[in-house]
Amino acid sequence: MSPDAAAKKTPQPELSIRPATEADIDLILWFIRQLAIFEKAPEQVAATPDLLRQNLFGPHPYAHVLLVHAKTADGGEETPVAFALYFHNFSTWLGRPGLYLEDLFV
Repeated sequence: MSPDAAAKKTPQPELSIRPATEADIDLILWFIRQLAIFEKAPEQVAATPDLLRQNLFGPHPYAHVLLVHAKTADGGEETPVAFALYFHNFSTWLGRPGLYLEDLFV
């Protein structure tokens, strides 16, 4: 069976992507800890809810987070399945802004 045929038979979850809000701090920290566990370095996580609040949602956000939620094909509840943390940078050689994807965890 071709991958296209298999995809047609398998119910695909409905995905939604949205910017994180301050109300998502605990979820963001959960994803950070899960990523650290995956990387076999959970003891290196120093982030706290207060640090995330200050640095992601304070007067000058240093980074941004996108959250991905999946809803099953049968209309079940949305479940968080991924996060991406990114920030803007600037290339002096190109004289142009850029975007750096720090973490993507699914």
